Amino acid sequence: MHLVFSDRGVSGFYLPGLAPVSFCEEDKKTGDCQSEIQLFVNRLDSVESVLPYEYDVFDFCQDEEEKRPSENLGQVLFGERIETSPYRFTFKKDEACQKVCTKSYDTTKLEDKANLDFLKRGMQLNYQHHWIVDNMPVTWCYDVEDNQKYCNPGFPIGCLVTAEGRPKDACVINSEFNKKNTFYIFNHVDITITYHSGEHENWNGARLVSARLEPKSVKHSSENSQTCQGPPMEIPGEFSSNLNLTYSYSVTFESTDLIKWASRWDYILVSMPHTNIQWFSIMNSLVIVLFLSGMVAMIMLRTLHKDIARYNQVDQEDAQEESGWKQVHGDVFRPPQKGMLLSVFLGQGTQIFIMTFITLFLACLGFLSPANRGALMTCAVVLWVLLGTPAGYVSARLYKSFGGEKWKTSVFLTALLCPGIVFADFFLMNLILWVEGSSAAIPFGTLVAVLGLWFGISVPLTFVGAYFGFKKPVIEHPVRTNQIPRQIPEQSFFTKPVPGIIMGGILPFGCIFIQLFFILNSIWSHQMYYMFGFLFLVFIILVITCSEATILLCYFHLCAEDYHWWWRSFLTSGFTAVYLFVYAIHYFFSKLQIQGAASTILYFGYTMIMVLIFFLFTGTIGFFACFWFVHKIYSVVKVD
Repeated sequence: MHLVFSDRGVSGFYLPGLAPVSFCEEDKKTGDCQSEIQLFVNRLDSVESVLPYEYDVFDFCQDEEEKRPSENLGQVLFGERIETSPYRFTFKKDEACQKVCTKSYDTTKLEDKANLDFLKRGMQLNYQHHWIVDNMPVTWCYDVEDNQKYCNPGFPIGCLVTAEGRPKDACVINSEFNKKNTFYIFNHVDITITYHSGEHENWNGARLVSARLEPKSVKHSSENSQTCQGPPMEIPGEFSSNLNLTYSYSVTFESTDLIKWASRWDYILVSMPHTNIQWFSIMNSLVIVLFLSGMVAMIMLRTLHKDIARYNQVDQEDAQEESGWKQVHGDVFRPPQKGMLLSVFLGQGTQIFIMTFITLFLACLGFLSPANRGALMTCAVVLWVLLGTPAGYVSARLYKSFGGEKWKTSVFLTALLCPGIVFADFFLMNLILWVEGSSAAIPFGTLVAVLGLWFGISVPLTFVGAYFGFKKPVIEHPVRTNQIPRQIPEQSFFTKPVPGIIMGGILPFGCIFIQLFFILNSIWSHQMYYMFGFLFLVFIILVITCSEATILLCYFHLCAEDYHWWWRSFLTSGFTAVYLFVYAIHYFFSKLQIQGAASTILYFGYTMIMVLIFFLFTGTIGFFACFWFVHKIYSVVKVD
């Protein structure tokens, strides 16, 4: 399944908007074939900090004519800031030890001291460069355990040997990095660009299929005579003498016709540490979930069939002594307390459900592959904005069936409550990023654009949906509701609301937690996520599991003659979000090395947004499954 869905998305074919570029030697340049290769730089990030920073903040060599390619909404929201760099190459022209620039740091200048301190801080927190050539990441490939090769789509600024003499992060790669309390900066890169020659193909020129580099720390003997050989470039922990930092590069070109342009991302994805992992454990969880689903379905069908047959056969006198779900038929459709809030949550949940389904479906088809930067987030936001109508419709339809009369308040809350909470959280996180000077701080213009999308498109569409929802007749229930509420008998521990709700979230969480680990890795550890085929499969299984767990518990509660199922069905599967939050806390303390108060606040701030969205999503699935089930069973039983 994974191979069918996701690998095709990333390697089998490329979709519109990702056209290949052809390259030729300088003397053979034509309109559709260029010779200059421009290297782009993206923002730098770290697994030890949630704050990404722009390339320019670190005082590296900058492009004199800096240009920024236009970025989509998803890239801006994720803090990507791509710009041109002074690294430019000519196709098939090998260059050795080319100087890019020299940066001088004077002990007497405060600005120089601040710049150097920021650079050291970046090395201490293991900030990574992300370079791009021809829309491909420039990778640093190195050996890891079991003779596996890992290709990292980034490489570190440098590394630190601590005051105790312990090499941190990338300092372990070279035995010369051994001086205590010293930083070693990777100021030289050996770049190897591989191309497909295009011979026997129907295109003109060659196409780039990979770009790899080897970062090195080199102390250049003098500014002008570079040999790029020699001892590593040391930056002492204490800034006591003036310092000159020369940046340089070497580039070589290699030809291979074995790699097709369309499958050029494969070598990165195959080397990802999670590609060949626990397929067994994922399949294991699928088997367990499917087995449980089968069990639930069997029990429900057999027991219900017997119940219905019994209720429809017995005489009226016997029925008086009967206990079970038939006895609450006069109360089961009694409107819930706080029905407006429930209808608002369900409207929002429907919007999120449809958005998630369409986004994952498009991702499976390969439209949102890693090569198409920011597409996933852009797609999700645009879909959410356009799906205001179903939210308004569902909310209005349910609120009307609950007998609600404050329809204006209901529509306003559907359009503004949950998006408002998410936006307020997002805005606070953005303020922290802005204060910290991070590139992930969203520009004011983009915030206004997001608000424009929300109030200009989403809110009016919600009103349109609500208009049609209120115009529809009230949902007809199969049984009448009695005037006087029936008394609920004393409940056992397991049929009380709280234990049932807590148990209801365990099963759905069990089928997503392995995928959740990879999703959190892609967000916080900056690894590429491309297994959308599997994610779509897990999404379908999550929907089935939420539905069945809720129906099962709902049935037990009705058998215990407790007819308050409206809120309980929503909260039973919605409680999966609480387990998600607990897992996120566990992930933070056991897997991440995040330092600093700002990063910690940001982690939990963004996690709260994820938890709220997931709560509405799973709660809505559980509610509608239970709603369908209750309607179904009471429509087939005879009631006098």
